Amino acid sequence: MEETQKENLGEKPKEEKLEQARKNPWLVSTFVLGLLVLILLVSHISGWGLTGKVVSENKAGDNLVNFAISQGVSAELINSSSEGAFYKVYLSINNQVIPYLVTKDGKYFLSESYLIPLAVEEEIVDNNTPSNTNVPKTDKPVVELFVMSHCPYGTQAEKGIIPAVELLGDKIDFNLRFVYYAMHPTQGEVEEELSQYCIQKTQPDKLVPYLKCFLQAGDSASCLTEAGINKITLNSCITSADKEFKVSENKNDKSKWLSGNYPLFNIDKELNELYQVAGSPTLVINGVQVSSARDPASYLGVICSAFTDGTAPEECTQELSTTAYSAGFGYDAGSTTTASCG
Repeated sequence: MEETQKENLGEKPKEEKLEQARKNPWLVSTFVLGLLVLILLVSHISGWGLTGKVVSENKAGDNLVNFAISQGVSAELINSSSEGAFYKVYLSINNQVIPYLVTKDGKYFLSESYLIPLAVEEEIVDNNTPSNTNVPKTDKPVVELFVMSHCPYGTQAEKGIIPAVELLGDKIDFNLRFVYYAMHPTQGEVEEELSQYCIQKTQPDKLVPYLKCFLQAGDSASCLTEAGINKITLNSCITSADKEFKVSENKNDKSKWLSGNYPLFNIDKELNELYQVAGSPTLVINGVQVSSARDPASYLGVICSAFTDGTAPEECTQELSTTAYSAGFGYDAGSTTTASCG
C-alpha cells in the first residue's frame, strides 16, 4: 500500500496530466489567460508574483481546494510540502492524486506552465498574537473560543481545547463563539454554525459530545443523533435565530457579503467587535485575547493561569497530551501552528 501511495504522489507523464486537465476544465487556461499571465510574470519576475506575505503550506492547500470547490470540482487535500519558491500541493480529484505548485503567498497556482490567480481572501499567519501576561485573574475564568466551523485551524483548536474543557467542567465558563463571517459557505458552514449556536443555547450539556463527534468527519446528521440532541427544540431555535440574526438573508444576498466573498454571520458580531476578533481560531479568556499552542496541555495551562492566585482547582495539576491534533477534521496527530482563517 505504501508503494502505491508513493506511486500516486509521484510526477505523472505529461500526456497523462494533459488528459486529466481535459477531464477537469477548471484546470485549463485559455490562450488569453496565458497571455495575461505572461504579462504578470514579466511584471513580477522575482518570486512568480509573490506578494511578499507567506502563508502556511496547509493554508496554500486549503486555498487550492476552496478554489476547486468554487469551480464545481470535488477536491480533497492529500498533502502539501515546501518546494523552493512554491508549495507542492497534492489534491485528490476523481480518485486521482494530482500535484500542483502554489505560490507561497497562497494566491496563485501553476498548471500546465500557467500561473493562475486563486482569487481567495487572505488567511493570516499571525505571529503577533497578544501575550498572556495581561489576562485578568478570576475565580471562574470565562473562556471563549471563536471559530469558523469548517476552518481547519478552528477545528484543530476545538479538538485541542475540548479535553481541557471537559477536565475543568463547571469550574470555568466555556462558550463556543463564531467569527462574524463564513469563509466556507459552500461546505455548509453557515448552517452548521447556526446549529451549533442553538445546541449550545438550548442543550448546553450536549455541545461538547456533539463537537467531539462532528470534529471526526463533519457529519452533522449522525452526530445530532449520537449526542442525543432534541431535534424539535433545536429546529425551533434555528428558525428563531435565523430570523433574529438574518442568517439566511445575509447568505442569500451576495451584495452584503464581506469583500464580496463571504456571507456575514452576525450572531456574535458584538463580541467580535469588542475583542477585535480577526480570524478563526481566536481564544479569549476573561475578556482578553490569549495565545496558546493548540495541544490539550497548553490549553489547560493557559486557562488555569487565569484563575485567581490560590484558587486553581486540582484538575490544573493533571497531565494532558502535549501533541496537537491535525488541522481539519479527524483526530490524527499534527503540529501546532499560528495559522488561522481570517
